[in-house]
Amino acid sequence: MAQRIVIVGSGFSGLFSALSARGLIEQNKDRVGDGIEVVIVAPEPKLVVKPRLYEADAASKYAPLEELLHATGVRFTRGVVDVIRTKDKQVEVVSPTGDRSNLSYDRLVLAAGSRLVKPNVSGLREHAFTIDNIADATDLEVHLKRLASLPSSPERNTVVVCGGGFTGIELATELPRRLRSIFGMMEKVRVVVVEKADVIGPDLGENPRPVITQAFSDLQVETRLGTAVGSIDASGVVTSSGERIAALTVVWTAGVEATPLTKQVPGETDDRGRLIVDRDLRVPATPDVFATGDAACAQTDDEGNFTLMSCQHAMPLGRSCGYNVAADLLKLPNQPYHMPSYGTCLDLGGWGAVVCNGWDRKVTNSAGPAKEIKTWINGCVIYPPKANAKEAFEAADPAVNQLLVLA
Repeated sequence: MAQRIVIVGSGFSGLFSALSARGLIEQNKDRVGDGIEVVIVAPEPKLVVKPRLYEADAASKYAPLEELLHATGVRFTRGVVDVIRTKDKQVEVVSPTGDRSNLSYDRLVLAAGSRLVKPNVSGLREHAFTIDNIADATDLEVHLKRLASLPSSPERNTVVVCGGGFTGIELATELPRRLRSIFGMMEKVRVVVVEKADVIGPDLGENPRPVITQAFSDLQVETRLGTAVGSIDASGVVTSSGERIAALTVVWTAGVEATPLTKQVPGETDDRGRLIVDRDLRVPATPDVFATGDAACAQTDDEGNFTLMSCQHAMPLGRSCGYNVAADLLKLPNQPYHMPSYGTCLDLGGWGAVVCNGWDRKVTNSAGPAKEIKTWINGCVIYPPKANAKEAFEAADPAVNQLLVLA
């Protein structure tokens, strides 16, 4: 009977895990034949380009995967995994029609990503929008377009963004031109970012902050720093300082946590629920399970740095994870995950962007030149390879990670 690698999730890390595993299996086909099957389980055979959901036309921000998976010999199972039984080496899959089935595995790759944290803030679930997935981002876009039928008013033309982290900054700086494209170029629009930290982009460090602040100033994006969101209702936000900001649109972007499936895998987790993995991306307490992408907390280098929950880390993690899972079954030497190079590219809407290098995020480009880089990344780099097995396997080879380090 063929051995089976089951990969939960078709995001960046899940996809590249599947391609990398299939690439190594194909290299050893003369020895193992068709003895190892690679299966992706996901709701749909598509890659949601989640880093672009702050942009307009969110419904188009995905890449179909059927042809690519077929060309590379990856089997796709449509459904959602909601139960993992590590002792039985099985997952339960719920189909789109609600039917349940068991899928056994020899090795499991948990690549089910992350989700937005929604704390117990009054009115958040009833009145706030998010851009955590295509459906939510599309709901926001439909809402904004619907507002255009209302008479112009300060409340209609105001958006409050809750959270001044990476996603909040990209959305806030993109919104002025998005709102004007919907309401009219001459309309006065207002975007307000509420951030509980005393600085914007608290996790981004000091180096890019002057650039972000300049972009906010030029785009007339307001901030309320050192204050939290106290409550949300249909017509605005009340902050913890007691200020009321009238707005018909409130978007929550504050905080993410790993897929809750990590709780079903025996192993240590970090404060965001990510499974702490070894350098092969294996869960030490559960040797048949590997974790990758936003589900994994992995050491990137020998300096004490760990992966972040972003596609920039998800893709290299997937390359290494898929290779090591297949190598484990093929009884070949592993290739420990190592990604010491780190860069940051933050979109700043109509103002431009900022590109940083290193974990201290030293600014290397900003404004227009950085925007060209960000546009290239968003439109090309983060999309999957073509439906060609040779090209796909080359793109998923973990050796690419080292080439990126040298670039």
